[in-house]
Parts: sequence; C-alpha cells; structure tokens
Amino acid sequence: MSIVKQFEYAQERYSHLKVDVKKALETLSKIKISLHCWQGDDVGGFESAEGLTGGGILATGNYPGKARTPQELRQDAETAFKMIPGKHRFNLHAIYLENGGKKVDRNEIAPEHFRNWVDWAKEQELGLDFNPTYFSHPLAESGFTLSHKDKKIRRFWVQHGICCRKIAEHFGKKLKTPAVVNFWMPDGFKDYPVDRLAARQRMKNSLDEIFAEEISPKHELDAVESKLFGIGSEACVIGSHEFFMGYALEKKKLLCLDSGHFHPTEGIADKFSSISLYMKEFLLHVSRPMRWDSDHVVIWNDDLRAIAEELVRNNLLGRVHIGLDFFDATINRVAAWVIGTRAMLKSLLAALLEPTEVLRILETHDDYTGRLALYEEWKTMPFGAVWEYYCETQGVPFDFSWIGEVKKYERSVMDSR
Repeated sequence: MSIVKQFEYAQERYSHLKVDVKKALETLSKIKISLHCWQGDDVGGFESAEGLTGGGILATGNYPGKARTPQELRQDAETAFKMIPGKHRFNLHAIYLENGGKKVDRNEIAPEHFRNWVDWAKEQELGLDFNPTYFSHPLAESGFTLSHKDKKIRRFWVQHGICCRKIAEHFGKKLKTPAVVNFWMPDGFKDYPVDRLAARQRMKNSLDEIFAEEISPKHELDAVESKLFGIGSEACVIGSHEFFMGYALEKKKLLCLDSGHFHPTEGIADKFSSISLYMKEFLLHVSRPMRWDSDHVVIWNDDLRAIAEELVRNNLLGRVHIGLDFFDATINRVAAWVIGTRAMLKSLLAALLEPTEVLRILETHDDYTGRLALYEEWKTMPFGAVWEYYCETQGVPFDFSWIGEVKKYERSVMDSR
C-alpha cells in the first residue's frame, strides 16, 4: 500500500475519534525545535584549542569524526537538518564564537564574533538562540560565578551576561525572530553550606545588573534555568528551582525547565499547567536523564510523551520554546541530533493526534474507566502512517533509510577528520 493510501486509511480511523489529522500536521509544521550546537563537538567550543576544561559539564565517549571547526560544525548541522522534517532553530553557546585566532575573553565577546553564524542561519532559514558559558574558565574553577564572594570575579561574569544579551539581540534583529538567551550557572557547594542565603543574594544582585537594560522581546528573550544538583554542587545549587521560579515571576523572565535537572523520579510535564497560570511563556530543555542529569539522546519514551501531551492538552504550543539538551560522544553525533529531534517531533505529533476532547468529556463525567480504556486503545492507532506521510511531504526520509545517508556522510566526510 502506498504512503498516501496508508495516510488516507489513518485519517479515516482518527476521524472516528474526532481528530483532524490535517490540522494536526499543519500545527506540527509550525513548531520549531532548537537544536543545540554542543552535541556536535562534545561541548568543546572554539574559544581555544584546549576546548572543554570542566566545571560541571562532561561529555563521555570518543566516537570518531567530531567537529573541530565552526565550518565543520555547520556542515554537520546542515546534514542533520536534511533528515528532520520542518524548519527549525540552532542554539549556540558563547564559547562557539569565531575569534580569528585572537584571544577574546568572555566579557569582551560581541556580535562580530558570531557574524558567520548569522550569515549561515540566514542562508539556512534558521532562527538562532544563545547561552552564556559560565563554565570551563579560570574564573569559574572555584565553582562560583555570579554568586562568587569576590566582587571582581562577579563583575567579570556580569559583563559576560550583558555581552550575551546584546549578541542575542543582534541575532533577533538580523534574523527577524527573537533569540532566547538562557542563563544557567553551575554555582554551588559540594558539601553542606552554613550560609546559602548570602550566595543567593549575590546571584540575585548579579542577575539584576545583567538584566538592567531593557531589550525588546521582538529581538531577545531572557530565560533562567534551575538545577537540583551538579558535579561539585551536590549539597547546594545556588540557582535552585525555587530561586529561579521566584526570580522569573518577579522579573517577568522565561523559566527554563530542563527535564534532567530535577529529582530522577520527578517529571517536568506536571509543572507546565501550574506555571502557565503565572507566566506568559517558558522554555524547555529536553534531555533524557538516566539516574542523574546524564543528558542521553532523547528518545520517544513515556517522559517525552508526557511532555508533549501536556503542551498540547493545555494549548501551550504558542507559549513554549522547545530546545534540546544532550551530548553523547559514544555514537555518531549527527545521528544523535536526528534521533533526538525526530523523537521530539514524533511525540508532538502523537499528542496532536490524541482524542483529547473525547477523553476530556469522559473525565468531566467522572468516567475514569472509559478514559483509561480509550487512552490505551488509542496507542495502537496508525500513527506511523501519519508520521511517514508528514516526512514524505516535508522532503525528508520517512523511515530508517536516513541512517544510510548519515553513514555515507560519516565515511565521506567525518572519517577524514
């Protein structure tokens, strides 16, 4: 049976549950996922030849062919985008600047150091997002940046944050789409502190300095990201969930929820409906923690399904910015992008094909038996036919054949690095 015939059959089946398949595909085509640059080179960046030097971030594995230059990273990303349906975004960290071989410290970075990225994004019809890099730097070795007790060190990191906002604003102006700049700091104590409050007060004051200048949301959006614990901050992370939840509410910033930054048994999907009552927009960093914040490649599992379902059921797709955040150096890095992004899109499509209104009616009438029965039977609906049709109409491989293209690219390009 042809893809079109299979799709028509699926469309008829879903219509019996009052699901408009064409509308679901139209909605999916407008969703933009922000692919993260750091998957392509193991969070190395191009600040210096040394690359990543620690600070709570660790990529494991030594799969051959990682990107060594901005040009190689862009080429790899282009290859990944060819296997992903839809038009999306690319997410940069500050250490992915192009400094022409000159020493440019992080409190000196400027839009000119990302000129090639902007030109590339225009050519590829992509939006760009941005992240300050508060790790892998001599002034971050203590484990503290914006909450450091030394005023001069705090000032350095405040200047870095200000620079990053201006770069993001530049992205937004040039690309005609607002750039989300996400602030995550690894600041914290390895063992139990006596004075948590002082450190959090210092971080709050530092953030206030960074955000002092008003920037139009047409060009730049600020987000703040919490964490439960990290390497070297097991006892206390200064930027905890409560800290940044409060800060985002008070300062009207986007709250970033990272699916790997909470307790291993705690899902972030349950939080969406609550924060949506108080926040206009929010940011997601979608990862796959395995026992801890280990940033495995995203797969279409129950956690990802729950994230997508909550976004769709609560009509939040227009209020959420979705970015991926994982880095696996044990497998082909281009394939990791493709697997993770396609999984995110599959979960969103499945949620859009859910008979939500019928389920809601059953729930309204306290028919929890019927609700559970329908939800379980719905899982075997012909989702695959709709996904394949969508990929076909978007001009990308609809099945496992995409891995052949990635392997071909690996042999012809990546193996020679």
